[in-house]
Amino acid sequence: MNRFQHASLQSFPPFRARDDVVAHDAALAVTARDLIDIAASAGALQPLQSLTARARRAGGHLSRTRGRGMDYAESRAYQSGDDIRVMDWRVTARAVEPHIKLFREERERPVVAAIDLNPGMFFASRGALKAVQAARAAALFGWAAVTQGDRIGALLFDHDHHEVPPRSGRSGILSVIRELVTHTDARSALQLAPDPEGFNRALLRLRRLVRPGSLVILISDFYGLDELSMPHLLYLRRHSEVIALRVLDALELHAPPSGRYGVTDGRARHDIETVTPRDRARYQEALAAHHAAVQQRLQRCGIALLQLTTEDTVGQAITSQLNTAPGQYRRAV
Repeated sequence: MNRFQHASLQSFPPFRARDDVVAHDAALAVTARDLIDIAASAGALQPLQSLTARARRAGGHLSRTRGRGMDYAESRAYQSGDDIRVMDWRVTARAVEPHIKLFREERERPVVAAIDLNPGMFFASRGALKAVQAARAAALFGWAAVTQGDRIGALLFDHDHHEVPPRSGRSGILSVIRELVTHTDARSALQLAPDPEGFNRALLRLRRLVRPGSLVILISDFYGLDELSMPHLLYLRRHSEVIALRVLDALELHAPPSGRYGVTDGRARHDIETVTPRDRARYQEALAAHHAAVQQRLQRCGIALLQLTTEDTVGQAITSQLNTAPGQYRRAV
């Protein structure tokens, strides 16, 4: 995998990219209109609504003071670390269990989409580039957040970080869309060399950017995930709700049929050989080991994992996974 995970494929049959897709710019880049039109699919993300509500009940961030504009919204059971200055003594007396007050300002929850745009994300043997799918997914979650009355922000990262502070309403999601369109240009991205430390630097930046009680959508192929990532992920998970969305190509899921396949990053070319059954078996074993490591690390942090391929219809794929396995998104105790 290391020889081609950051490459862009010059594929040969039967892994030739579909001519009808590649001929259409939507497979290679996103436009503002594309990402605005995704709003039509956002209403189907009802499980995201319930996830957000559960996270608020389970540990939404509270202001330390009541202050102006902090209207009472509801009460919930006290949890370790809550500010005792916002205890709800009346509900506590009735329920015979400590409760605290939540205030209306905190119901507008920050949602931050963190999108990995390393050179390896500008890759596809079929369908759309991984970076294009990542941008579509970020827009989908962004529109869902706006629909639900939350604020949406973003952190786009490759060699640099591009931040969009969380904002509410249409202006918030349009700010995110502008950054997505600007930074998903494959021609520029493929001029950059892979940055092995980029993923962990982005996680460190997320720790500083994300407020407690936020919802973080981490979108990546997760080749940069390693043991050094764990303290950052555990910190984020301790203070916020985190969903991981892994974007993969068919060649990163299954070994191709026997043959020789050329890959290039625009500067150098390499060949992948799967000529013998042994070659294919070794290739498949390497894939399986990588995927297992990603899943195990995220599970250790209590982070839910979704998957999106370069051929998927983004809205359908994400909604289907949220609908079929909602239980996995509950907070770890």
